[in-house]
Amino acid sequence: MLHHIGVISDTHVPHFRRLPEVLWVQFAHVESIIHAGDLSVLSVLDELATIAPVTAVQGNIEHEEVILKLPIKRQITIGWCKIGIVHILGDREHYARNGRREFPDAHVVIFGHSHIPYNQEHNGQLLFNPGSANDRRRQPTCSIGILSIDDEKKTVHGEIIPI
Repeated sequence: MLHHIGVISDTHVPHFRRLPEVLWVQFAHVESIIHAGDLSVLSVLDELATIAPVTAVQGNIEHEEVILKLPIKRQITIGWCKIGIVHILGDREHYARNGRREFPDAHVVIFGHSHIPYNQEHNGQLLFNPGSANDRRRQPTCSIGILSIDDEKKTVHGEIIPI
């Protein structure tokens, strides 16, 4: 079976009034969505859930309602693939070490915080940051991501989508 998972982070609603409309197009065929933190308010999860079921973690800029409901980190399994989710993975030069330390048996570690897209494999573990859906900071565009998980081939591929 082939799984397509939407990946989003750093939406910062209501600072940014709403989620980008393009999400409903780009995530139209995903079976689930992972939000890697800094959603800020829980209503973001309700909006995303109109597209597909959502799994999320809290970030470092959250309203109290989010802190009370979401964990700081979590691990899920989709098909054969173990996926670790955390908002802050540390400094870029330490991503590989921190990914293994936080989620030693995960095939993928999804994170956010920096607003800088990242899609690289380190020692058999894919480290994936979709960038920010609403705040490009010093990036040329905002971005989101798609993970494609192939159960038959036991592969996972990440794609950064500029929006």
